[in-house]
Amino acid sequence: MRLLIVEDEKKTAQYLNKGLSEHGFIVDIAHNGEDGFHLAQTGNYALIILDIMLPDRDGWSIIRELRRSGKITPIIFLTARDSVDDRVKGLELGADDYLVKPFAFSELLARIRTILRRGPDRQPETIRIADMEIDFLRHKATRRGKRLDLSPKEFLILWLLARHAGEVLTRTFISEQVWDINFDSDTNVVDVAILRLRKKVDDSFSTKLIHTIRGVGYVLEDRSEHSES
Repeated sequence: MRLLIVEDEKKTAQYLNKGLSEHGFIVDIAHNGEDGFHLAQTGNYALIILDIMLPDRDGWSIIRELRRSGKITPIIFLTARDSVDDRVKGLELGADDYLVKPFAFSELLARIRTILRRGPDRQPETIRIADMEIDFLRHKATRRGKRLDLSPKEFLILWLLARHAGEVLTRTFISEQVWDINFDSDTNVVDVAILRLRKKVDDSFSTKLIHTIRGVGYVLEDRSEHSES
């Protein structure tokens, strides 16, 4: 799930990027209004975190133009402007929420999750495959009720495989979605990450869910009713 942060304070942007990445999001950042508007208009984002006071173009004009053009991507204003008039203006312009700096990251994360949960095109909160359950919003995966101790990247790979259960995902696709980088073909970072993930997801269980398709990539599926290849 990809988010856009439009924030000119680089330390704040880096803080948000780190926290959101640790919770399984892929984050793009723009440090001025023009770049932020271009990314918001052309990119496919689940949600936008938008400051108001920005170089080149302020947040008011960004949301006004986005809504005027029919862009319905959820937007949270994250700003130091704390007057009631500003809050009302932001919501009337089409913002889904308004949070004032300084802020608690846990509150921002909760608000993001709430908006994504109610969105018309929201992704499923929980996916179940065989005896495994993956809860994206709680960043939790279990098998037979036992919690799997996954790193943020491992959880994101598992969620990606689960969302495409039964489909073979190439190494390039996985690297683009999880690391936001198109790795060279001779880079084995995906294979190493899958190996670690498989140890946690499959090694302690008789039913194996992550399968290698030689020369292509990986697939997550329950083959317990079929003979394994």
